[in-house]
Amino acid sequence: MGLTKQYLRYVASAVFGLIGSQKGNIVFVTLRGEKGRYVAVPACEHVFIWDLRKGEKILILQGLKQEVTCLCPSPDGLHLAVGYEDGSVRIFSLLSGEGNVTFNGHRAAITSLKYDQLGGRLASGSKDTDIIVWDVINESGLYRLKGHKDAITQALFLQGKNLLLSSGKDTMVKWWDLDTQHCFRTTVGHRTEVWGLVLVSEEKRLITGASDSELRAWDIAYLQEIEDLGEPEPKKIKGSSAGKQDTREAEGGIIEGDEAPEDRILTCTKAGSLMREGRDRVVNLAADKTGRILACHGNDSVLELFYILSKEEMQKKMEKKMKRARKKARLNSGKGEEEDLEVKVEMTLQDEIQRVTNIKTSAKIKSFDLIHSPQGELKAVFLLQNNLIELYSLSPLTPALQPVRTSRVTLGGHRSDVRTLSFSSDNMAVLSAAADSIKVWNRSTLQCIRTMACDYALCSFFVPGDRQVVIGTKTGKLQLCDLASGTLLEMVDAHNGAVWSVSLSPDQRGFVTGGADKAVKFWDFELVKDENSPQKRLSVTQTRALQLEEDVLCVRYSPDQKLVAVSLLDCTVKVFYVDTLKDGALIATGSADRSVKIWGLDFGDCHKSLFAHDDSVMYLQFVPKTHLFFTSGKDRKIKQWDADRFEHVQTLEGHHQEIWCLAVSPSGDYVVSSSHDKSLRLWERTREPLILEDERELQREAEYEESVAKEGQPAVPGETQGENYFTGKKTIETVKAAERIMEAVELYREETAKMKEHKAICKAAGKEVPLPTNPILMAYGNISPSAYVLEIFKGIKSSELEESLLVLPFSYVPDVLSLLQEFIQLGSDVEPLCKGLFFLLRIHFGQITSNQMLVPLIEKLKETTISKVRQVRDVIGFNIAGLEFLKRECEAKSEVMFYADATSHLEEKKRKRRKREKLILTLT
Repeated sequence: MGLTKQYLRYVASAVFGLIGSQKGNIVFVTLRGEKGRYVAVPACEHVFIWDLRKGEKILILQGLKQEVTCLCPSPDGLHLAVGYEDGSVRIFSLLSGEGNVTFNGHRAAITSLKYDQLGGRLASGSKDTDIIVWDVINESGLYRLKGHKDAITQALFLQGKNLLLSSGKDTMVKWWDLDTQHCFRTTVGHRTEVWGLVLVSEEKRLITGASDSELRAWDIAYLQEIEDLGEPEPKKIKGSSAGKQDTREAEGGIIEGDEAPEDRILTCTKAGSLMREGRDRVVNLAADKTGRILACHGNDSVLELFYILSKEEMQKKMEKKMKRARKKARLNSGKGEEEDLEVKVEMTLQDEIQRVTNIKTSAKIKSFDLIHSPQGELKAVFLLQNNLIELYSLSPLTPALQPVRTSRVTLGGHRSDVRTLSFSSDNMAVLSAAADSIKVWNRSTLQCIRTMACDYALCSFFVPGDRQVVIGTKTGKLQLCDLASGTLLEMVDAHNGAVWSVSLSPDQRGFVTGGADKAVKFWDFELVKDENSPQKRLSVTQTRALQLEEDVLCVRYSPDQKLVAVSLLDCTVKVFYVDTLKDGALIATGSADRSVKIWGLDFGDCHKSLFAHDDSVMYLQFVPKTHLFFTSGKDRKIKQWDADRFEHVQTLEGHHQEIWCLAVSPSGDYVVSSSHDKSLRLWERTREPLILEDERELQREAEYEESVAKEGQPAVPGETQGENYFTGKKTIETVKAAERIMEAVELYREETAKMKEHKAICKAAGKEVPLPTNPILMAYGNISPSAYVLEIFKGIKSSELEESLLVLPFSYVPDVLSLLQEFIQLGSDVEPLCKGLFFLLRIHFGQITSNQMLVPLIEKLKETTISKVRQVRDVIGFNIAGLEFLKRECEAKSEVMFYADATSHLEEKKRKRRKREKLILTLT
């Protein structure tokens, strides 16, 4: 067997040129104790934290592969929940930037994330129509709520009650009782998808946004607060809406005839509608934390703001209305009819919720977030469609409440897709050009060092010396720009159509261009006198032209400058001699037919046709001085190939949309690529050798792991097919965790059998015989087999424990139960062990209860568990009492409030002061 050819592996190095992705939402985050200064935005698979004051990226929360679709900060401001395209949820610490907790339960992209008031629970909604409530502290799922027939658009916890409210694209708004985990009411007053909902006015009013220009308002009445609970609910609703014509919409829910008393929790009746200025669907609907400002936007660049009056303000307004009504009555009739007219004065929804102003942004809004600054200003931050963040502030002191744009983040990326990339000759600078601008980036720091305006750029290169760049544009012009001054030196009319391709000659004295006017033109660099300065400046001059019969899509010189290859719109590639010498070499071509063809230039024969990508091949470039080349495609992949052996070397995955172009550095150490997802990615060549056989093996393993995770969920006794009320999802991690438990139990069985044998041998020999120790147990510090099983249990993440035990075959369960009994008896890690124990009893209840051998073990477990859990509870109770005592001692000493009390009192004081000083956004 011959020597295996080795290649060097390329790995992903960085993502840059991206300010924020379009799929997720922007949120304010608290960092270093400051509110309203930092925002978190999705950036492909990562999350970027931007400082709005400086316009700098200060933190990157590293993702894995999947794109971010949803963000939600925790109420304490210390954590950020991030939802991904594959249905996973990760919780990152904003202090360390690490994501230690992962929840896997959904089968499709996350569409909604919301914490409860204390931040202990997290509700996630997904495109798979399920809502899962997660216990953040215990790092596990609590329950799955099924009922919606289409993707979830929003899910909210009600603060005062243990209820959850959700909306979906199935036109329904559902109310869930979290004590019993069932839907007790469905609000059906919408004709189209419900895209958003918010609770305002102390959770007594619900506002929903759908696919029309109406915002619907619903009055919520909690039945505990209604005095007459004797009357059944169907009658009550019927009576309340008897006088109304549209009982169809006033009806708040679908109510079954024999409704149990516990289902009568609240009523929800339609209060009216607010008309938006936008005619398209509501994209985002939100209220600020005070519940006084309501904001929404559609598919345009306008955010509409509404102000919700408080009870006191409503009362004042009502009194003013009464006065006006009395005055009018006196004018109309001299006497006596005021009383009748006063009764008719009613407060309408438009009086209660008033339009404040509109905020017009510079481009279409993708998402927004609101926050109140300590100075009483309302701040609104926007993530726009053109890769831009804008911050507006609205002060109650400004006349007519005009919003003011206070900052924007623009430097870190282009406004449109990057169409051309090139490296400087020293591998240190990267040029990217889009529809309106050129940016030059420092490759090592990834900072943008120069931005220049240009026409729609299609191709580019650095002029030898790296002081100027040449851009080919859609209008047929060549633009020569100076990097030091950031100015346009010269604009040359090169072609009558788009300049599709440009190639620098290997002798670096000139270049060749190809355009949509069916011409190939040869150019030379020259120094000309500058009118404005005594020094000469660089210019270009055309030397020759070659007219062809089809549009030219790409031109390239051969490395020795003897040949020029031209690809045409009729799917042919023509090779011309630059002079009359004959030469034989390789040429590689990529096409929209998804293939790459390698040709010999001796006879023009096709050496090999490779099926390269799952969609059109968009770009192809050789690594300088080698026969290795890279291709990029609309299938979001970059692939490396060996043109001598016709082998696929490796695939670089990372982009989330089609890739437009790539550039290989002159040294071949770096590749940079640009995509429709607005990101630029840098790939770096490592010193790690890549062997093709090993690479294929790794690929097969990855495919197998993916197929394992996609297999059907394990069957649970008592559940019908299609039901799955467990919150977890089978992943490769849970399968591996179950395998680890099985291996540990098998090792425990073998070692206990060996110990029995050893005792028998010692007894027969009449002396102590040395026992050989298992190397695995030695590696763990010479521990006992049962302690090894405990270590394995501790190593499983809390969020994956239940799903791992669900995969575990029943033959291992008796051993696991006896070991759990032993561990709990020792009193170590009681809480997680009890969690695993109760889960096993729940899913294998029938088999365990029908097995007579397990009855004594279950009895023992019952006694042990009750006593140990009681001990743990007593310890916690004692600790809480001790902390309370210390708190009282501290307060007595320094007469200060402590912990949560102090915080809540401070917030209350601030709120009263703000109200007194500013009367936030009070309208005349």
